[in-house]
Amino acid sequence: MKRRNFIGALAGAACATALTVGSAWSADVTLRLHQFLPPMATVPKHILKPWAEQVEETSGGAIAIQHFDAMALGGKPPELMDQAIDGVADITMTVVGYTPGRYPRTEVFELPFMMTNPVATSKAFMEMVENDFQESEYGNVKVLGAWVHGPGLIHTKDGVAKLEDLQGKKLRGPTRVINDMLNEMGATPVGMPLPAIPEALSKGVIDGTVIPWEVTPAVRLSELVGHHTEFAGDEALYTATIIMVMNKDRYEGLSDEARAAIDAHSGQALSEFAAQVMWDYDAPGRAIAEKAGNQITVLDETEVARWKEAAEPVYARWIADMDSKGIDGQALIDEARALIKKHGG
Repeated sequence: MKRRNFIGALAGAACATALTVGSAWSADVTLRLHQFLPPMATVPKHILKPWAEQVEETSGGAIAIQHFDAMALGGKPPELMDQAIDGVADITMTVVGYTPGRYPRTEVFELPFMMTNPVATSKAFMEMVENDFQESEYGNVKVLGAWVHGPGLIHTKDGVAKLEDLQGKKLRGPTRVINDMLNEMGATPVGMPLPAIPEALSKGVIDGTVIPWEVTPAVRLSELVGHHTEFAGDEALYTATIIMVMNKDRYEGLSDEARAAIDAHSGQALSEFAAQVMWDYDAPGRAIAEKAGNQITVLDETEVARWKEAAEPVYARWIADMDSKGIDGQALIDEARALIKKHGG
């Protein structure tokens, strides 16, 4: 899976757009961006703040974006979508699965071994937002970006070297689909937002967690567990869907020029940029675990095939659940796979 660096390219696009959009309006606009991660985590530091700076530059200084990290405006991570809807914040970033079952179509990207490449998967996700989900799932907000993180893996106190090692392990999962996968494979899933992981591990509430390498430094995970399990092959065990949305009235109430400044750096541009940055920061997270002397186990393709077979009932249940909601689940799977392939995955 080839990585590309989009940071410089996106910054150049920002400057070019600034020349065309300029500062064509005089009223100052201040937008509050609220999210659940600490300020030094990858997403706020290397995605949200650079994105905001590009919007501000393109607006000619007429837009200011204030950052409220780590739930500084109050509430809990599962409330972030409603905070955007209700105007508690103008913009929020969150994991879609923190509100289980509320955005069912989006879950297609969280199915086991669906993702082959986070950038291609993010572009597929954003394309399905533009073509369908903006209206069918997110009609009460404006979606600015939709993406996924890099390959999800397993981090535990005593190690997972084969499928049977999951039996009885209490593992934190971020979403209902991923928890269903863990349950199907023999683990005991425990749902919780990412910030709760350190305390849950310290108190023995969980034996481990599934998250990508990128975010492990933010919760000092390599100090709390000694074993990490990766998966050989092109498909990742799982990924989680991430979304940044804006209060719909606030967005529509902006001047044409202000909306143009936001739009210039949103949509596919933001989704691709965010996915690439998160993927790039998997390597530093892994390096921390290596430096700590932790054991990293890579399951070979023969073992991974057993996990894929074990995950098949998750697909069947999800399709049946979608059918009960009047949604063609198999069609969503087929479309997601086709778009991931189209975008290079």
